[in-house]
Amino acid sequence: QLQFVESGGGLVQPGGSLRLSCAASGFIPDYGGIGWFRQAPGQEHEGVSCVSLSDGSTWYADSVKGRFTISRDKDKNTVHLQMSNLKPEDTDVYYCAAAFTFRLCMRGRHDALAGWGPGTQVTVSS
Repeated sequence: QLQFVESGGGLVQPGGSLRLSCAASGFIPDYGGIGWFRQAPGQEHEGVSCVSLSDGSTWYADSVKGRFTISRDKDKNTVHLQMSNLKPEDTDVYYCAAAFTFRLCMRGRHDALAGWGPGTQVTVSS
């Protein structure tokens, strides 16, 4: 059974950077895309970025384009999210999850995603 564990969150000032990591246990080849999602208390999760496991294509939410970069380390079964020029509105708990297709990852429906970990808190504040 696929399971992710997220790490790398913390407190950072506006304009700062963080690098999140997401380590997977389980059988990743069953899936077509892995993504990062974020969720504030009491709100629906929001798709942040996805990477295709077949051809490396990437997708970013408009709110993070040009500031975040997703990458995959195949040997270590790990996906990273490099976040730069962070803004207070980026404050959230960040999760990673997998979908059977890249398109499903981009759509971000909770019931189409697997392997949700405990998340990692990102707080952007001065």
